[in-house]
Amino acid sequence: MSQPDEQSVDDPFLTVAEVATQMRVSKMTVYRLVNSGKLAASRPTPRTIRIRQSAVKDLLAESPADVAQ
Repeated sequence: MSQPDEQSVDDPFLTVAEVATQMRVSKMTVYRLVNSGKLAASRPTPRTIRIRQSAVKDLLAESPADVAQ
């Protein structure tokens, strides 16, 4: 068995629903943030989106006005 790398343990991937819950916004808002490039995300398959916890923290650290535009 392979060991999980340190980054994945310290910085897990989240689903769109998990991010929406954390940010207290709708899933559609998360999709919009990803599609606009304001929230970095990975697409392991064409129909799935995964977002690093650190990307969410970085976005939330920005001013709310920057996120909404």
